[in-house]
Amino acid sequence: MAGAVLTVAALALAGCSSSDSTDTAATASETAAASESASEATVDALPGAGMKACEVTDVGGVDDKGFNQKAYKGVTDAAEQLGVEAIVLESSAETDYAVNLQSFVDQGCSVIVTVGFLLGDATKEAANANPDIPFTIVDYAYADGDITANNVLGQVFNTDEAAFLAGYLAAGTTKSGKVGTFGGVNIPPVTIFMDGFYYGVQKYNADNGTNVEVLGWDPAAQSGLFTENFESLDDGRTFAQNLVDEGADIVMPVAGPVGLGSAALATELGTDKLLIIGVDSDQFESDTANAGVYLTSVLKQMDVTTLNAIKAVVDGTFAGGVTVGTLENGGVSLAPFHDQDGAVSAELKAALDTIKAGIIDGSISVKG
Repeated sequence: MAGAVLTVAALALAGCSSSDSTDTAATASETAAASESASEATVDALPGAGMKACEVTDVGGVDDKGFNQKAYKGVTDAAEQLGVEAIVLESSAETDYAVNLQSFVDQGCSVIVTVGFLLGDATKEAANANPDIPFTIVDYAYADGDITANNVLGQVFNTDEAAFLAGYLAAGTTKSGKVGTFGGVNIPPVTIFMDGFYYGVQKYNADNGTNVEVLGWDPAAQSGLFTENFESLDDGRTFAQNLVDEGADIVMPVAGPVGLGSAALATELGTDKLLIIGVDSDQFESDTANAGVYLTSVLKQMDVTTLNAIKAVVDGTFAGGVTVGTLENGGVSLAPFHDQDGAVSAELKAALDTIKAGIIDGSISVKG
């Protein structure tokens, strides 16, 4: 009798346990399904749901820690905030530009983002062939009449304003009395950085009676050092080493991922021998392996202008033309000094604030 009772009790408990487990699993499954459904409903409720924002990168890839990646952040921010689908095609060579653009046309993209001056011609051809598709291009502004349907928004940046501050900073920080710069390719979006940097150094010299020398760039002749590519880290190392050999202890590479090679060299040499000024994005944050060597970075807020262009497509207010990023509107700026903050005196920081205000109000020219 006792054995029978125990058996019945055990079966009853087993039945309860099995039932509870099944109920728990069902509840968990229902909760997960409800969560997924709620998530999908949230995305569907966003104004850009069902739209595609598509980026064609320049060479260097979407993870270049520079302008391709910065622009793509604008696309992914649009996906998060507006519900658009973010799609990217990476260009390995200039021959990929037209192919990638046509692929996005065929996919029915709602807006196509192209990144870099070198995509100017391919973007113009694609835009003129597809007047109903909005395009926005980073680092290019078209002349009147180039775009027949006014369906392209050019994003350009007065990076010479922020680079002028970087040059002033470099001149006030150098111990050797020599600073340097080099570019990837001799095109306006590159040389505008180098111009500003050069003239910022000259402003410091004029204000302080110094004679800091700029190696690698002559703005009057528009000639200087160029790697002729935006990919080779080895070139970045070599060009920076050559400038160090000539006496420079601060270098600003304007060459996309090439500059990462310069930063790696600075890490090896030590910051007493070489500091780097980054470009496009805050490279202290993006190039974490070499974060400590960055004195600052000259920022182009391409993520913001790209996001704003996509927003305009989504809300129906998109118009072609040009948008310009400046110090005044926050489209360009100087990054924090991060680990090198102690190398910048309080007096120099105050002077930089004064220079920035002068550039904004027009009392200081960045053109030399």
